[in-house]
Amino acid sequence: MKKLLLTSLSIVTLFVNASFADFNTEAKFAYMIDFDTGTVLYNKRGDEAMPPASMSKLMTAYIIFSKLKNNELNLEDSFTVSTNAWKKGGHKSGSSTMFLIPHQKVKIKDLLRGIIVQSGNDACIVAAENISGSEKYFADLMNEKASEIGLKHSSFKNATGLPEKGHLMSAEDLTHLASVLIRKFPKYYEIYSEKSFTYNKIKQGNRNPLLYSNPKADGLKTGHTSASGYGLVASAVDPDNKVRRIVFVLNGLKSMKARAVESKRFLNWGLNYFDNYTLLEKGQEIETLPVWLGKTDTVKAIVPQEIKLTLPKSKRSKLKATVTYPSVVEAPIKKGQELGKITFSLPDEEDKTYPIVAKESVERVRYIGKLIFAIKHLLSFLY
Repeated sequence: MKKLLLTSLSIVTLFVNASFADFNTEAKFAYMIDFDTGTVLYNKRGDEAMPPASMSKLMTAYIIFSKLKNNELNLEDSFTVSTNAWKKGGHKSGSSTMFLIPHQKVKIKDLLRGIIVQSGNDACIVAAENISGSEKYFADLMNEKASEIGLKHSSFKNATGLPEKGHLMSAEDLTHLASVLIRKFPKYYEIYSEKSFTYNKIKQGNRNPLLYSNPKADGLKTGHTSASGYGLVASAVDPDNKVRRIVFVLNGLKSMKARAVESKRFLNWGLNYFDNYTLLEKGQEIETLPVWLGKTDTVKAIVPQEIKLTLPKSKRSKLKATVTYPSVVEAPIKKGQELGKITFSLPDEEDKTYPIVAKESVERVRYIGKLIFAIKHLLSFLY
């Protein structure tokens, strides 16, 4: 096989103002991503399993949303409240509750708000029992779905998040699960931004502090137990760049006040010090490469996908892109065939590398064509 000579070309340096600042938090666990690009913006023990408390109710909601989307359930369907759900998750349990009544029929549309807005443990148990027959079997379903969507550090033992040995999630998994909810169920995701819900004549407010302090926030779920501390999985949209969304988790804080303060700081940091930059459009031409033994002398190299990066605003001026490709490409060439790579580099950051591919196919010349090609090539050296 012929060894191809690789060359490189620096093609772009971009500039932006604003400054970057490191972020420190007293939370034991913290994780943040850009929703659009998936870029990890912050990671503090993000892959460590931790007690998630009520934040694990996101998985309970995920299962209900999935069944609604698949027409296995309807918002107007009703579930029956068991005595077990009333005892284990009712107001006498001392935990967060929807104040359901034994043997009462509750519509799924109300039950969802009881789970999401009121964080009702009774509501979660009712859903689990009616969907799977028992909370234990529902937890098995939660684990099955967790595996399907790629949660790596999660193990569910109940539908509520109440303390139980082995009921664990990581901040990274919570962030990923929240992103899946937002992407797959936009219709139902809107419930997470509701600030209050009244059921059985009892009005309760959403415990998410960001809904009251920051109009950019539109979800998702708080959590608290003595084992987990105070936590929040949240999301917000940049009002100046409405296609940009961040999703993050904080957990292990010492008080409700600390959760409110830290989550507001974290949100503002994520939106203010990063932005998304579309560097190349899908199909954008990068280079024209010479072709050996082809029916055409050249082939255009393009990027097959849009290239968008989330970057610290102050570092954008240091961004460089390097293209590597063969000095000549031998035919035949298929449309979409990889011809080289483009790599974006920032100091102290991991390089991002993407393929560049052939815009069109190039057929190989036949025997007589090879002879003509060789003569032309020889003449190019003589004259």
